[in-house]
Amino acid sequence: METDYEDNTAFLGEWGTFQKMVFFFLCISIIPNGFTGLSIVFIGDTPSHHCLIPANANITAEWRGNSIPLDKEGETTVLSKCSRYKLDVIQSLSEKGYVPGVDVNVSEIQQETCLDGWEYDRGTYITTIVSEWDLVCANKWKNPLTSSVFFCGVLTGSFLSGQLSDRFGRKIVLFATMGIQTLSTFLQVFSPSWLVFCVLFFVVGMGQISNYVAAFVLGTEILSPSIRIIYSTLGVCMFYTIGYMALPGVAFFIRDWRMLLLALTLPGLFYIPFWWFIPESPRWLLSQGRVEEAEVILREAARRNRVTAPEVIFRPVQTEQKSTQLEAHSICDLLKSSNIRWVSITLWLVWAILSIGYFALSLNTSNLAGSSYLNCFLSAATEVPAYTMAWLMFRYCPRRRSLFFTLILGGLVLLLVNLIPPKLSSVSIALEMLGKFGVTAAFSIVYAYTAELYPTVVRNTAVGACSMASRVGSISAPYFIYLGGYSKSLPYILMGSLTALSGLLSLLLPETHGMPLPDTIAHMQTIPGLKKRPEDEPSQFTGQEECVTDVL
Repeated sequence: METDYEDNTAFLGEWGTFQKMVFFFLCISIIPNGFTGLSIVFIGDTPSHHCLIPANANITAEWRGNSIPLDKEGETTVLSKCSRYKLDVIQSLSEKGYVPGVDVNVSEIQQETCLDGWEYDRGTYITTIVSEWDLVCANKWKNPLTSSVFFCGVLTGSFLSGQLSDRFGRKIVLFATMGIQTLSTFLQVFSPSWLVFCVLFFVVGMGQISNYVAAFVLGTEILSPSIRIIYSTLGVCMFYTIGYMALPGVAFFIRDWRMLLLALTLPGLFYIPFWWFIPESPRWLLSQGRVEEAEVILREAARRNRVTAPEVIFRPVQTEQKSTQLEAHSICDLLKSSNIRWVSITLWLVWAILSIGYFALSLNTSNLAGSSYLNCFLSAATEVPAYTMAWLMFRYCPRRRSLFFTLILGGLVLLLVNLIPPKLSSVSIALEMLGKFGVTAAFSIVYAYTAELYPTVVRNTAVGACSMASRVGSISAPYFIYLGGYSKSLPYILMGSLTALSGLLSLLLPETHGMPLPDTIAHMQTIPGLKKRPEDEPSQFTGQEECVTDVL
Protein backbone atom coordinates (compact mmCIF):
# COMPACT_ATOMS: atom_id res chain seq x y z
CA MET A 1 0.00 0.00 0.00
CA GLU A 2 1.34 3.45 -0.92
CA THR A 3 1.99 5.87 1.86
CA ASP A 4 -0.65 8.57 1.79
CA TYR A 5 1.96 11.26 2.04
CA GLU A 6 -0.41 14.19 1.59
CA ASP A 7 -2.64 13.11 4.49
CA ASN A 8 0.27 12.27 6.78
CA THR A 9 1.87 15.69 6.31
CA ALA A 10 -1.36 17.74 6.33
CA PHE A 11 -0.53 18.94 9.86
CA LEU A 12 2.11 21.27 8.35
CA GLY A 13 -0.52 23.39 6.63
CA GLU A 14 -0.41 24.76 3.10
CA TRP A 15 1.72 27.90 3.27
CA GLY A 16 3.77 28.17 6.44
CA THR A 17 7.27 29.50 7.02
CA PHE A 18 8.80 26.18 5.97
CA GLN A 19 6.96 26.08 2.63
CA LYS A 20 7.75 29.74 1.93
CA MET A 21 11.44 29.16 2.64
CA VAL A 22 11.63 26.13 0.36
CA PHE A 23 9.61 27.86 -2.36
CA PHE A 24 11.68 31.01 -2.58
CA PHE A 25 15.14 29.49 -2.08
CA LEU A 26 14.53 26.91 -4.79
CA CYS A 27 13.12 29.55 -7.13
CA ILE A 28 16.09 31.85 -6.57
CA SER A 29 18.45 28.96 -7.36
CA ILE A 30 16.88 28.83 -10.84
CA ILE A 31 17.80 32.42 -11.83
CA PRO A 32 21.30 31.63 -13.25
CA ASN A 33 19.76 29.10 -15.63
CA GLY A 34 17.89 31.94 -17.34
CA PHE A 35 21.04 33.75 -18.45
CA THR A 36 23.58 30.91 -18.66
CA GLY A 37 22.00 28.91 -21.46
CA LEU A 38 20.91 31.87 -23.56
CA SER A 39 24.04 33.98 -23.12
CA ILE A 40 25.15 32.55 -26.48
CA VAL A 41 22.66 34.97 -28.10
CA PHE A 42 25.18 37.74 -27.37
CA ILE A 43 28.54 36.04 -26.87
CA GLY A 44 28.01 34.07 -30.09
CA ASP A 45 26.36 36.75 -32.23
CA THR A 46 27.90 37.50 -35.62
CA PRO A 47 28.75 41.20 -36.13
CA SER A 48 28.70 42.74 -39.58
CA HIS A 49 32.01 41.94 -41.28
CA HIS A 50 33.94 41.96 -44.51
CA CYS A 51 37.40 41.01 -45.72
CA LEU A 52 40.25 42.87 -44.08
CA ILE A 53 42.43 45.02 -46.33
CA PRO A 54 45.79 45.36 -44.52
CA ALA A 55 46.63 48.86 -43.41
CA ASN A 56 50.09 48.56 -45.00
CA ALA A 57 48.66 47.65 -48.41
CA ASN A 58 50.08 50.09 -50.97
CA ILE A 59 46.81 51.23 -52.55
CA THR A 60 45.02 54.57 -52.83
CA ALA A 61 41.98 55.47 -50.75
CA GLU A 62 39.79 55.13 -53.85
CA TRP A 63 40.95 51.58 -54.47
CA ARG A 64 40.67 50.72 -50.78
CA GLY A 65 37.02 51.78 -50.89
CA ASN A 66 36.37 49.60 -53.94
CA SER A 67 38.35 46.52 -52.93
CA ILE A 68 35.32 44.60 -51.60
CA PRO A 69 32.60 43.28 -53.96
CA LEU A 70 28.96 44.11 -53.30
CA ASP A 71 26.35 41.41 -52.57
CA LYS A 72 22.57 41.53 -52.45
CA GLU A 73 20.85 40.63 -49.17
CA GLY A 74 17.15 40.81 -49.76
CA GLU A 75 16.46 44.31 -50.98
CA THR A 76 19.70 45.83 -49.68
CA THR A 77 23.25 45.89 -51.05
CA VAL A 78 26.09 45.14 -48.63
CA LEU A 79 29.82 44.50 -48.75
CA SER A 80 30.69 40.88 -49.44
CA LYS A 81 31.43 38.97 -46.24
CA CYS A 82 33.66 36.25 -47.63
CA SER A 83 35.50 37.60 -50.67
CA ARG A 84 37.51 40.54 -51.95
CA TYR A 85 39.09 41.53 -55.23
CA LYS A 86 42.58 40.10 -55.64
CA LEU A 87 44.82 42.37 -53.64
CA ASP A 88 47.89 42.05 -55.87
CA VAL A 89 45.82 43.07 -58.92
CA ILE A 90 44.40 46.09 -57.06
CA GLN A 91 47.90 47.12 -55.93
CA SER A 92 49.18 46.92 -59.50
CA LEU A 93 46.30 49.01 -60.85
CA SER A 94 46.70 51.53 -58.02
CA GLU A 95 50.41 51.93 -58.70
CA LYS A 96 49.66 52.58 -62.39
CA GLY A 97 47.30 55.41 -61.43
CA TYR A 98 44.09 53.82 -62.72
CA VAL A 99 40.86 55.08 -61.19
CA PRO A 100 38.27 52.46 -60.18
CA GLY A 101 34.97 52.75 -62.06
CA VAL A 102 36.54 55.16 -64.57
CA ASP A 103 39.56 53.43 -66.04
CA VAL A 104 38.73 49.96 -64.80
CA ASN A 105 35.48 47.95 -64.55
CA VAL A 106 36.01 46.76 -60.97
CA SER A 107 33.43 43.97 -61.17
CA GLU A 108 35.59 42.18 -63.76
CA ILE A 109 38.58 41.85 -61.41
CA GLN A 110 39.17 38.31 -60.15
CA GLN A 111 38.11 37.66 -56.55
CA GLU A 112 39.78 35.79 -53.68
CA THR A 113 38.89 34.70 -50.15
CA CYS A 114 39.68 36.76 -47.07
CA LEU A 115 43.35 35.78 -46.87
CA ASP A 116 44.17 38.45 -44.26
CA GLY A 117 41.17 37.83 -42.04
CA TRP A 118 38.11 39.97 -41.47
CA GLU A 119 37.20 43.41 -40.25
CA TYR A 120 34.26 43.39 -37.81
CA ASP A 121 31.83 46.13 -36.92
CA ARG A 122 32.46 47.26 -33.33
CA GLY A 123 29.31 49.35 -33.01
CA THR A 124 27.29 46.66 -31.20
CA TYR A 125 29.94 44.40 -29.65
CA ILE A 126 33.55 44.89 -28.66
CA THR A 127 34.20 41.19 -29.15
CA THR A 128 32.22 37.97 -29.49
CA ILE A 129 33.51 34.42 -29.91
CA VAL A 130 32.72 34.83 -33.60
CA SER A 131 34.94 37.88 -34.06
CA GLU A 132 37.70 36.50 -31.81
CA TRP A 133 38.01 33.13 -33.53
CA ASP A 134 36.68 34.10 -37.00
CA LEU A 135 33.67 31.78 -37.02
CA VAL A 136 32.49 33.10 -40.37
CA CYS A 137 32.50 32.04 -44.03
CA ALA A 138 34.28 28.66 -44.24
CA ASN A 139 34.04 28.36 -40.45
CA LYS A 140 30.44 29.54 -40.25
CA TRP A 141 29.30 26.00 -39.40
CA LYS A 142 31.03 26.29 -36.03
CA ASN A 143 28.59 28.96 -34.83
CA PRO A 144 25.41 26.83 -34.65
CA LEU A 145 27.56 23.88 -33.54
CA THR A 146 28.59 25.89 -30.46
CA SER A 147 24.98 26.05 -29.29
CA SER A 148 24.44 22.42 -30.18
CA VAL A 149 27.44 21.40 -28.06
CA PHE A 150 25.83 23.16 -25.08
CA PHE A 151 22.59 21.27 -25.66
CA CYS A 152 24.54 18.02 -26.01
CA GLY A 153 25.78 18.75 -22.49
CA VAL A 154 22.20 19.34 -21.44
CA LEU A 155 21.25 16.02 -23.00
CA THR A 156 24.00 14.22 -21.09
CA GLY A 157 23.08 15.99 -17.85
CA SER A 158 19.44 15.04 -18.30
CA PHE A 159 20.40 11.39 -18.64
CA LEU A 160 22.80 11.27 -15.70
CA SER A 161 21.31 13.65 -13.16
CA GLY A 162 17.85 12.10 -13.08
CA GLN A 163 19.16 8.68 -12.15
CA LEU A 164 21.74 10.08 -9.74
CA SER A 165 19.07 12.18 -8.06
CA ASP A 166 16.71 9.24 -7.69
CA ARG A 167 19.55 7.17 -6.24
CA PHE A 168 21.44 9.66 -4.04
CA GLY A 169 18.88 12.38 -3.38
CA ARG A 170 17.62 15.63 -4.84
CA LYS A 171 19.55 18.02 -2.61
CA ILE A 172 23.09 16.75 -3.17
CA VAL A 173 22.61 16.65 -6.96
CA LEU A 174 21.12 20.15 -6.92
CA PHE A 175 24.09 21.74 -5.19
CA ALA A 176 26.77 19.65 -6.90
CA THR A 177 25.49 20.63 -10.34
CA MET A 178 25.12 24.29 -9.37
CA GLY A 179 28.80 24.23 -8.45
CA ILE A 180 29.72 22.54 -11.73
CA GLN A 181 27.79 25.14 -13.73
CA THR A 182 29.37 28.09 -11.91
CA LEU A 183 32.93 26.77 -12.08
CA SER A 184 32.71 25.79 -15.76
CA THR A 185 31.29 29.18 -16.75
CA PHE A 186 34.15 30.87 -14.88
CA LEU A 187 36.74 28.73 -16.70
CA GLN A 188 35.17 29.65 -20.05
CA VAL A 189 36.36 33.22 -19.48
CA PHE A 190 39.94 32.00 -19.98
CA SER A 191 39.27 29.83 -23.05
CA PRO A 192 42.30 30.03 -25.39
CA SER A 193 40.44 28.55 -28.37
CA TRP A 194 37.01 27.74 -29.73
CA LEU A 195 37.52 24.03 -29.02
CA VAL A 196 38.28 24.60 -25.32
CA PHE A 197 35.30 26.97 -25.11
CA CYS A 198 33.00 24.26 -26.52
CA VAL A 199 34.30 21.58 -24.15
CA LEU A 200 33.58 23.83 -21.17
CA PHE A 201 30.23 24.85 -22.67
CA PHE A 202 29.32 21.17 -22.78
CA VAL A 203 30.00 20.88 -19.04
CA VAL A 204 28.01 24.07 -18.38
CA GLY A 205 25.06 22.47 -20.17
CA MET A 206 25.35 19.36 -18.01
CA GLY A 207 25.22 21.42 -14.82
CA GLN A 208 22.50 23.77 -16.00
CA ILE A 209 19.79 21.23 -16.72
CA SER A 210 20.75 19.00 -13.80
CA ASN A 211 20.18 21.65 -11.15
CA TYR A 212 17.03 22.88 -12.89
CA VAL A 213 15.43 19.43 -12.90
CA ALA A 214 16.59 18.66 -9.35
CA ALA A 215 15.14 21.94 -8.03
CA PHE A 216 11.91 21.40 -9.94
CA VAL A 217 11.35 17.89 -8.60
CA LEU A 218 12.47 18.78 -5.06
CA GLY A 219 9.89 21.56 -4.80
CA THR A 220 7.20 19.41 -6.42
CA GLU A 221 7.70 16.70 -3.79
CA ILE A 222 7.94 18.95 -0.73
CA LEU A 223 5.18 21.49 -1.38
CA SER A 224 1.45 20.84 -0.88
CA PRO A 225 -0.77 20.26 -3.95
CA SER A 226 -2.09 23.81 -4.30
CA ILE A 227 1.32 25.42 -3.80
CA ARG A 228 2.90 22.79 -6.02
CA ILE A 229 0.89 24.08 -8.97
CA ILE A 230 2.07 27.65 -8.37
CA TYR A 231 5.66 26.49 -7.92
CA SER A 232 5.82 24.32 -11.02
CA THR A 233 4.02 26.66 -13.42
CA LEU A 234 4.79 30.11 -12.01
CA GLY A 235 7.56 29.98 -9.42
CA VAL A 236 10.33 28.09 -11.19
CA CYS A 237 9.46 29.52 -14.60
CA MET A 238 9.14 33.13 -13.47
CA PHE A 239 12.49 33.11 -11.73
CA TYR A 240 14.05 31.53 -14.82
CA THR A 241 12.54 34.44 -16.77
CA ILE A 242 14.02 36.94 -14.31
CA GLY A 243 17.46 35.62 -15.24
CA TYR A 244 16.53 35.65 -18.92
CA MET A 245 15.26 39.25 -18.74
CA ALA A 246 18.40 40.34 -16.89
CA LEU A 247 20.64 38.94 -19.64
CA PRO A 248 20.10 41.67 -22.30
CA GLY A 249 20.46 44.37 -19.64
CA VAL A 250 23.82 43.04 -18.47
CA ALA A 251 24.95 42.38 -22.05
CA PHE A 252 24.00 45.94 -23.06
CA PHE A 253 26.51 47.39 -20.60
CA ILE A 254 29.17 44.70 -21.03
CA ARG A 255 29.99 44.32 -24.72
CA ASP A 256 33.05 42.06 -24.36
CA TRP A 257 32.15 38.36 -24.25
CA ARG A 258 34.76 37.39 -21.65
CA MET A 259 33.73 40.11 -19.22
CA LEU A 260 30.07 39.25 -19.82
CA LEU A 261 30.67 35.62 -18.87
CA LEU A 262 32.58 36.71 -15.78
CA ALA A 263 29.68 38.91 -14.70
CA LEU A 264 27.24 36.04 -15.22
CA THR A 265 29.41 33.74 -13.08
CA LEU A 266 29.41 35.85 -9.92
CA PRO A 267 25.79 35.16 -8.79
CA GLY A 268 26.66 31.45 -8.39
CA LEU A 269 28.75 32.26 -5.31
CA PHE A 270 25.71 33.56 -3.44
CA TYR A 271 24.02 30.15 -3.45
CA ILE A 272 26.45 28.43 -1.09
CA PRO A 273 24.48 29.37 2.09
CA PHE A 274 21.33 27.85 0.58
CA TRP A 275 22.61 24.40 1.60
CA TRP A 276 21.51 25.08 5.18
CA PHE A 277 18.01 26.20 4.20
CA ILE A 278 16.93 23.74 1.49
CA PRO A 279 16.11 20.26 2.89
CA GLU A 280 16.14 16.88 1.23
CA SER A 281 12.80 15.63 -0.08
CA PRO A 282 10.99 13.73 2.73
CA ARG A 283 8.96 11.97 0.07
CA TRP A 284 12.15 10.68 -1.58
CA LEU A 285 13.63 9.65 1.78
CA LEU A 286 10.45 7.72 2.51
CA SER A 287 10.63 5.97 -0.87
CA GLN A 288 14.14 4.84 0.11
CA GLY A 289 13.02 3.48 3.47
CA ARG A 290 14.80 6.27 5.38
CA VAL A 291 11.74 7.05 7.47
CA GLU A 292 13.58 8.49 10.47
CA GLU A 293 15.36 11.11 8.33
CA ALA A 294 12.08 12.05 6.67
CA GLU A 295 10.42 12.53 10.05
CA VAL A 296 13.30 14.69 11.30
CA ILE A 297 12.80 17.08 8.37
CA LEU A 298 9.03 17.17 8.86
CA ARG A 299 9.35 17.84 12.60
CA GLU A 300 11.75 20.70 11.86
CA ALA A 301 9.21 21.98 9.34
CA ALA A 302 6.49 21.80 12.01
CA ARG A 303 8.70 23.80 14.38
CA ARG A 304 9.23 26.50 11.74
CA ASN A 305 5.49 26.60 11.02
CA ARG A 306 4.73 26.68 14.76
CA VAL A 307 2.51 23.63 14.66
CA THR A 308 2.68 20.39 16.61
CA ALA A 309 3.70 17.27 14.77
CA PRO A 310 1.98 13.97 15.72
CA GLU A 311 4.02 11.50 17.74
CA VAL A 312 3.96 9.07 14.81
CA ILE A 313 3.90 10.70 11.39
CA PHE A 314 3.99 7.51 9.33
CA ARG A 315 2.18 4.45 10.62
CA PRO A 316 4.34 1.37 11.31
CA VAL A 317 2.47 -0.73 8.75
CA GLN A 318 3.36 1.84 6.10
CA THR A 319 7.02 2.09 7.03
CA GLU A 320 7.33 -1.68 7.26
CA GLN A 321 5.85 -2.12 3.81
CA LYS A 322 7.97 0.68 2.40
CA SER A 323 11.15 -0.97 3.68
CA THR A 324 10.18 -4.31 2.16
CA GLN A 325 9.22 -2.81 -1.18
CA LEU A 326 12.57 -1.10 -1.81
CA GLU A 327 14.06 -1.84 -5.18
CA ALA A 328 16.40 -0.04 -7.52
CA HIS A 329 14.71 1.88 -10.30
CA SER A 330 16.25 3.08 -13.53
CA ILE A 331 15.28 4.68 -16.82
CA CYS A 332 14.29 1.21 -18.06
CA ASP A 333 11.25 1.35 -15.75
CA LEU A 334 9.81 4.06 -17.99
CA LEU A 335 9.28 1.36 -20.62
CA LYS A 336 8.31 -1.43 -18.23
CA SER A 337 4.66 -1.84 -19.24
CA SER A 338 2.59 -0.79 -22.23
CA ASN A 339 0.93 1.97 -20.18
CA ILE A 340 4.12 3.64 -19.01
CA ARG A 341 5.77 3.04 -22.36
CA TRP A 342 2.95 4.81 -24.23
CA VAL A 343 3.01 7.79 -21.88
CA SER A 344 6.81 8.03 -22.02
CA ILE A 345 7.14 7.87 -25.81
CA THR A 346 4.35 10.42 -26.31
CA LEU A 347 5.91 12.79 -23.80
CA TRP A 348 9.35 12.41 -25.33
CA LEU A 349 8.01 13.45 -28.73
CA VAL A 350 6.12 16.43 -27.30
CA TRP A 351 9.13 17.58 -25.29
CA ALA A 352 11.49 17.28 -28.27
CA ILE A 353 9.25 19.33 -30.56
CA LEU A 354 8.59 21.93 -27.86
CA SER A 355 12.31 22.34 -27.32
CA ILE A 356 12.89 23.00 -31.01
CA GLY A 357 10.32 25.79 -31.01
CA TYR A 358 11.34 27.38 -27.72
CA PHE A 359 15.10 27.51 -28.26
CA ALA A 360 14.97 28.31 -31.96
CA LEU A 361 12.75 31.32 -31.23
CA SER A 362 14.92 32.35 -28.27
CA LEU A 363 18.19 32.09 -30.19
CA ASN A 364 16.73 33.88 -33.23
CA THR A 365 16.23 37.24 -31.50
CA SER A 366 19.58 38.58 -32.70
CA ASN A 367 18.49 37.96 -36.32
CA LEU A 368 15.27 39.97 -36.08
CA ALA A 369 14.96 43.55 -37.30
CA GLY A 370 15.92 46.22 -34.79
CA SER A 371 18.02 46.06 -31.61
CA SER A 372 19.14 42.56 -30.57
CA TYR A 373 19.05 43.70 -26.91
CA LEU A 374 15.46 44.93 -27.17
CA ASN A 375 14.34 41.85 -29.09
CA CYS A 376 15.91 39.54 -26.50
CA PHE A 377 14.22 41.46 -23.70
CA LEU A 378 10.84 41.29 -25.47
CA SER A 379 11.31 37.55 -25.99
CA ALA A 380 12.01 37.14 -22.28
CA ALA A 381 9.20 39.48 -21.20
CA THR A 382 6.74 37.50 -23.33
CA GLU A 383 7.27 34.58 -20.99
CA VAL A 384 5.78 36.45 -17.99
CA PRO A 385 2.17 36.48 -19.29
CA ALA A 386 2.77 33.01 -20.79
CA TYR A 387 3.64 31.54 -17.39
CA THR A 388 0.76 33.41 -15.79
CA MET A 389 -1.69 31.94 -18.27
CA ALA A 390 -0.13 28.50 -17.83
CA TRP A 391 -0.63 28.72 -14.06
CA LEU A 392 -4.28 29.74 -14.43
CA MET A 393 -4.93 26.97 -16.94
CA PHE A 394 -3.11 24.41 -14.83
CA ARG A 395 -5.10 25.40 -11.78
CA TYR A 396 -8.58 25.45 -13.27
CA CYS A 397 -8.44 23.48 -16.53
CA PRO A 398 -7.72 19.87 -17.49
CA ARG A 399 -4.02 19.29 -18.17
CA ARG A 400 -4.50 17.66 -21.55
CA ARG A 401 -6.68 20.42 -22.98
CA SER A 402 -4.38 23.14 -21.62
CA LEU A 403 -1.35 21.60 -23.30
CA PHE A 404 -3.25 21.09 -26.55
CA PHE A 405 -4.49 24.70 -26.70
CA THR A 406 -1.10 26.31 -26.09
CA LEU A 407 0.67 24.06 -28.60
CA ILE A 408 -1.90 24.70 -31.33
CA LEU A 409 -1.72 28.45 -30.64
CA GLY A 410 2.06 28.50 -30.97
CA GLY A 411 2.06 26.33 -34.11
CA LEU A 412 -0.59 28.23 -36.04
CA VAL A 413 0.88 31.65 -35.25
CA LEU A 414 4.34 30.60 -36.44
CA LEU A 415 2.81 29.43 -39.71
CA LEU A 416 1.16 32.84 -40.12
CA VAL A 417 4.54 34.63 -39.96
CA ASN A 418 5.22 33.53 -43.54
CA LEU A 419 2.20 35.49 -44.80
CA ILE A 420 3.52 38.87 -43.59
CA PRO A 421 5.28 41.07 -46.20
CA PRO A 422 8.98 41.83 -45.44
CA LYS A 423 8.20 45.54 -45.09
CA LEU A 424 5.94 44.86 -42.08
CA SER A 425 8.79 43.66 -39.85
CA SER A 426 7.08 44.87 -36.68
CA VAL A 427 4.06 42.66 -37.42
CA SER A 428 6.34 39.68 -38.05
CA ILE A 429 8.12 40.29 -34.74
CA ALA A 430 4.77 40.58 -32.94
CA LEU A 431 3.59 37.26 -34.40
CA GLU A 432 6.88 35.59 -33.52
CA MET A 433 6.52 36.80 -29.93
CA LEU A 434 2.95 35.47 -29.85
CA GLY A 435 4.26 32.13 -31.08
CA LYS A 436 6.90 32.26 -28.34
CA PHE A 437 4.06 32.98 -25.88
CA GLY A 438 2.22 29.79 -26.85
CA VAL A 439 5.33 27.59 -26.88
CA THR A 440 6.50 28.96 -23.52
CA ALA A 441 3.13 28.36 -21.87
CA ALA A 442 3.12 24.82 -23.24
CA PHE A 443 6.63 24.20 -21.90
CA SER A 444 5.55 25.35 -18.44
CA ILE A 445 2.50 23.10 -18.53
CA VAL A 446 4.31 20.01 -19.79
CA TYR A 447 6.92 20.23 -17.02
CA ALA A 448 4.28 20.17 -14.29
CA TYR A 449 2.11 17.69 -16.18
CA THR A 450 5.03 15.26 -16.49
CA ALA A 451 5.79 15.46 -12.76
CA GLU A 452 2.16 14.55 -12.02
CA LEU A 453 2.13 11.57 -14.38
CA TYR A 454 5.10 9.71 -12.89
CA PRO A 455 5.48 8.17 -9.40
CA THR A 456 7.96 9.22 -6.72
CA VAL A 457 10.33 6.29 -7.24
CA VAL A 458 11.09 7.32 -10.83
CA ARG A 459 9.85 10.91 -10.98
CA ASN A 460 13.24 12.58 -11.21
CA THR A 461 14.43 9.96 -13.68
CA ALA A 462 11.27 10.48 -15.73
CA VAL A 463 11.53 14.27 -15.80
CA GLY A 464 15.22 13.90 -16.60
CA ALA A 465 14.43 11.47 -19.43
CA CYS A 466 11.83 13.83 -20.87
CA SER A 467 14.30 16.67 -20.60
CA MET A 468 16.85 14.43 -22.29
CA ALA A 469 14.41 13.82 -25.15
CA SER A 470 13.79 17.53 -25.46
CA ARG A 471 17.51 18.13 -25.90
CA VAL A 472 17.42 16.17 -29.11
CA GLY A 473 15.20 19.01 -30.27
CA SER A 474 17.33 21.75 -28.73
CA ILE A 475 20.49 20.32 -30.32
CA SER A 476 18.85 20.75 -33.73
CA ALA A 477 17.29 24.15 -32.91
CA PRO A 478 20.36 26.24 -33.95
CA TYR A 479 20.24 24.59 -37.37
CA PHE A 480 16.60 25.60 -37.82
CA ILE A 481 17.88 29.18 -37.57
CA TYR A 482 20.76 28.29 -39.89
CA LEU A 483 18.20 27.23 -42.53
CA GLY A 484 16.96 30.82 -42.52
CA GLY A 485 20.08 31.74 -44.49
CA TYR A 486 18.71 29.74 -47.42
CA SER A 487 14.98 30.44 -47.01
CA LYS A 488 13.57 32.79 -44.41
CA SER A 489 10.19 31.06 -44.42
CA LEU A 490 11.51 27.50 -44.01
CA PRO A 491 12.26 27.68 -40.24
CA TYR A 492 8.75 29.00 -39.50
CA ILE A 493 7.07 26.36 -41.67
CA LEU A 494 8.97 23.57 -39.93
CA MET A 495 8.54 24.95 -36.39
CA GLY A 496 4.85 25.74 -36.89
CA SER A 497 4.00 22.35 -38.40
CA LEU A 498 5.88 20.38 -35.75
CA THR A 499 4.39 22.39 -32.88
CA ALA A 500 0.84 21.86 -34.18
CA LEU A 501 1.59 18.14 -34.56
CA SER A 502 2.77 17.92 -30.94
CA GLY A 503 -0.54 19.51 -29.90
CA LEU A 504 -2.40 16.62 -31.50
CA LEU A 505 -0.08 14.12 -29.80
CA SER A 506 -0.82 15.66 -26.40
CA LEU A 507 -4.45 14.55 -26.69
CA LEU A 508 -3.25 10.96 -26.33
CA LEU A 509 -1.96 11.54 -22.77
CA PRO A 510 -3.96 10.60 -19.64
CA GLU A 511 -5.60 13.26 -17.48
CA THR A 512 -4.18 13.99 -14.00
CA HIS A 513 -6.26 16.98 -12.93
CA GLY A 514 -7.38 16.54 -9.31
CA MET A 515 -5.37 13.34 -8.78
CA PRO A 516 -2.80 12.87 -5.94
CA LEU A 517 0.83 12.33 -6.87
CA PRO A 518 1.52 8.61 -7.34
CA ASP A 519 4.21 7.05 -5.14
CA THR A 520 4.80 3.74 -6.93
CA ILE A 521 4.72 2.49 -10.51
CA ALA A 522 1.65 0.39 -9.72
CA HIS A 523 -0.17 3.50 -8.55
CA MET A 524 0.80 5.37 -11.71
CA GLN A 525 -0.75 2.68 -13.84
CA THR A 526 -4.18 3.26 -12.30
CA ILE A 527 -4.41 6.95 -13.22
CA PRO A 528 -7.75 7.51 -15.03
CA GLY A 529 -7.28 7.83 -18.77
CA LEU A 530 -4.56 5.22 -19.14
CA LYS A 531 -5.78 2.39 -21.33
CA LYS A 532 -4.16 -0.93 -20.53
CA ARG A 533 -3.96 -4.17 -22.37
CA PRO A 534 -5.49 -7.09 -20.47
CA GLU A 535 -2.09 -8.62 -19.79
CA ASP A 536 -0.92 -5.39 -18.13
CA GLU A 537 -3.79 -5.31 -15.63
CA PRO A 538 -2.54 -6.39 -12.20
CA SER A 539 -6.03 -7.34 -11.08
CA GLN A 540 -9.69 -6.69 -11.69
CA PHE A 541 -9.85 -4.20 -8.83
CA THR A 542 -9.15 -0.49 -8.90
CA GLY A 543 -5.85 0.80 -7.56
CA GLN A 544 -7.22 1.52 -4.10
CA GLU A 545 -9.00 -1.84 -3.81
CA GLU A 546 -5.83 -3.61 -4.85
CA CYS A 547 -3.89 -1.85 -2.11
CA VAL A 548 -6.42 -3.09 0.45
CA THR A 549 -6.14 -6.68 -0.76
CA ASP A 550 -2.34 -6.42 -0.57
CA VAL A 551 -2.56 -5.48 3.11
CA LEU A 552 -5.01 -8.30 3.83
